[in-house]
Amino acid sequence: MIERIETGQRMSKIVKHNGVAYLCGQVGEGATVAEQTRDCIGRIEALLEKAGSSPEQMLQVVIWLADMADFAEMNAVWDAWVPEGHAPARACGEAKLARPDLKVEMIVTAAY
Repeated sequence: MIERIETGQRMSKIVKHNGVAYLCGQVGEGATVAEQTRDCIGRIEALLEKAGSSPEQMLQVVIWLADMADFAEMNAVWDAWVPEGHAPARACGEAKLARPDLKVEMIVTAAY
């Protein structure tokens, strides 16, 4: 069975299937990459909770940065947040994001 949560015409915020929750890409508000990363993580936590999951159950995270020069700043926020002993598989790359003011986007897959 596939369960879709907060589904619109274009996408669902969460898709659950066979014990895995797939979250849509999350961005955050703020002027700096650190502020946007913190806000993005807060949104991820809320969606994980809604999916019946948690940061400890993250399987994989794909992170897109508008500029790889922000890698260390994003990682400082990430490293302080990711649950010790529960780091997911992770990739990070540079991409042109949907709006010019966006600096970071995260895509999360988690068990539930």
